[in-house]
Amino acid sequence: MRVFISADIEGTTFTTLWEETERGRDLYPAAARQMTAEVKAACEGAVAAGADYILINDAHDEAINLDLYQLPKCVEVIRGWSGSPMGMADGVDESFDAAMFVGYHSAAGRQGNPLSHTYTTKTTSVRLNGMICSEFLLYSWACAMKGVPTVLLTGDKMLTQDSAGLHPALRTVAVKDGFGGATRCLNPQLACEKIRDQAEAALKQDLTQAGIHLPGQFKLEISYKDHKDAVRRSFFPGFSQVDDRTIRMETPDFWDVLRAAQFCL
Repeated sequence: MRVFISADIEGTTFTTLWEETERGRDLYPAAARQMTAEVKAACEGAVAAGADYILINDAHDEAINLDLYQLPKCVEVIRGWSGSPMGMADGVDESFDAAMFVGYHSAAGRQGNPLSHTYTTKTTSVRLNGMICSEFLLYSWACAMKGVPTVLLTGDKMLTQDSAGLHPALRTVAVKDGFGGATRCLNPQLACEKIRDQAEAALKQDLTQAGIHLPGQFKLEISYKDHKDAVRRSFFPGFSQVDDRTIRMETPDFWDVLRAAQFCL
C-alpha cells in the first residue's frame, strides 16, 4: 500500500503563537518536535494497516521542519518547494492508495485556531464554490484530482468539523480547540496515540469507496485585508474584481484554481 501524507504545523497539538511556527525562534524547536511526533504516529498507523511506502510532503513554511531520523524506513520526504501549483500536495500521483493530512489548521477568518489562515495571512476570507476554503479543502481536492482518496485529517476542532463532509471515508482527530487567542490542547502523547489509531483505522477501510468526484465548475473568491492586494491580483488571468477587497475566478478546470492559489494567496 502506498500512502501520501501532507504535514503542517499550525494544527499540531499545542501551537498557539506564530513564534512557535517560525524556524529560528526560541519556541520553534518544541513545535517542530511535536510536528514530527504526530507525523510519525500517522506513519506508524499506516504501516500497521499495511503501508509499505509513505511519501511525506513537509508542507510548512520553508518545508524543512521534520526530523527524518524519527520516521520509519519506508518513508521518503519532500523538503523545500518545487514551485508546482500542487503546493502542499506536491508529490501525490495516481499510484497512491490514499492521502492523509496531519497538523492542519482552520481557514482564513475562522476562530477555531489563533493561527487560522489559508496559505497566507493577507486574506480575510477564501471561498471555493461558496464553501469556506481551508488549505485542507484545496489540497485534498488536489489529491482527488489525481484519483487519490483522502482518509485522515488531524488538526484543530473547527477544521475537523468544517471538513467532515468533504470525503466519504474521512477519519478525523481534533488535537486542540481554539477561541480568540487561546487554545485548549490535548496531551501531546495522547494526541499521537489517537492519530496512530485513526490512521490505521482509516487505511483499513474499503478505499475503493473513499474517493470523490470533483465538481464540474469552480468559483474561487479571495478577500484581502488590504484593498491594494485585491487590485493587484485582479489582473491574474481569469480573475475580476467584485468589490474593494475581493476578486473572483470561475473555471471548469481545478488546475486553474491551484495555479491561482500559487500566485494569489
